[in-house]
Amino acid sequence: MIRLIDVYKDYPNGTHALNGLSLEIHDGEFVFLVGPSGSGKSTVIKLLIGEIEPTEGRVMVNGFSLRNIRDRQIPYMRRTVGVIFQDFRLIEHKTVYDNMVFAMRAVGAGPKEIRKRVPYCLNLVGLENKSRRHPSELSGGEQQRVAIARALLNNPSTIIADEPTGNLDPARSLEIMRLLGHINALGTTVLVVTHEKDLVNRFDKRVVKLERGRVVADGKGYSGRKAE
Repeated sequence: MIRLIDVYKDYPNGTHALNGLSLEIHDGEFVFLVGPSGSGKSTVIKLLIGEIEPTEGRVMVNGFSLRNIRDRQIPYMRRTVGVIFQDFRLIEHKTVYDNMVFAMRAVGAGPKEIRKRVPYCLNLVGLENKSRRHPSELSGGEQQRVAIARALLNNPSTIIADEPTGNLDPARSLEIMRLLGHINALGTTVLVVTHEKDLVNRFDKRVVKLERGRVVADGKGYSGRKAE
């Protein structure tokens, strides 16, 4: 479960990114987080992955309180969260398989776990036949699917996707969103940060809208209903 309770975030440059934001996402939900530039979406992501701390308020992620989390606990918290970025962040000189192995070794996974988990995740995203290709040999949609597979390696309970379709054409964007929907159907909580209104409205999912660091709407469809 994800819970942000009356969260404020002020940056050293004087920016008030979040202004008393409260949000709760239950296990197994699929949620779109939308809002204009500067509304606080990126700050929410940084808080949820432990990159920054709130100025005030509480942030809870899968049983971890991020306000006072100890340094030694952060790797364990991050293993519960898979993150998908807009720019894929694949290592160009490594094959798809080696990109996946690199990510698993970075968190201390052993050879047996790697041999089992990498093929499973590649199969889940339909890329089991592309494991020996390099990123440059793949389409944009295929590269994003590799990034999704990588995010699933540690069997996280939550996936956070930051503008996952920002560099893709409409057809590939729809393909990626359907894949994330499939992953959600398997039991994984999915939070998708996006500005693509038309894409959001193609899915009957919960939509949380931010403006000026606060939740202003929460419901089905991009317009949603006004937050209480």
